[in-house]
Amino acid sequence: MKQSRAEIVAFVGGQILPHEGDVRAWLRRSGSAAADIDDVIQETYCRLAALESIAHISSGRAYFFRTARNISIEKIRRARIVRIDCITEIDALNVVDEEPSPERVVAGRRELGRVQRLIEGLPERCRQIFTLRRIHGLSQREIAARLGVTENVVETQSARGLRLILRALSEAAAQDDHPAVGKAHELHPVRKRD
Repeated sequence: MKQSRAEIVAFVGGQILPHEGDVRAWLRRSGSAAADIDDVIQETYCRLAALESIAHISSGRAYFFRTARNISIEKIRRARIVRIDCITEIDALNVVDEEPSPERVVAGRRELGRVQRLIEGLPERCRQIFTLRRIHGLSQREIAARLGVTENVVETQSARGLRLILRALSEAAAQDDHPAVGKAHELHPVRKRD
């Protein structure tokens, strides 16, 4: 059964996001490089966002860890050297082009614009940390050194930014699921509070 975007976003905000620090710590202990950890976390969120239903997930924490583990394993497999004769065999497979349709490209750009407006509406410090962390991919340590704050502040503000954005997207998705509430609308910017 397909679920609404609002339900999925609320689930991610409430059942997945609180465990990001634990997953990051687990990946660090398993020997993953900082850049790889960021990639794994980002890919995990992307996969969650692509789900049509979360009904099969009984534990958000366990699902987050399992998905991160699977992505880590996939990264290790992809990193192995591929023999040159395998590459020529791939060319002979006639792989179907998986480019998104023009409609999906337009919808994706529209959604990206919404998220950019939400990021711009975050409180100053939260926006700065969120942008450095989630968009520029700097580590918590690098951001803390650059801004003269603790890594705990970086983690807290980054999570706060994501939580505020997810909440705004959830509210917008709820309005999209109930068009009788009003006519066409734009996302309300995140309220600036510090």
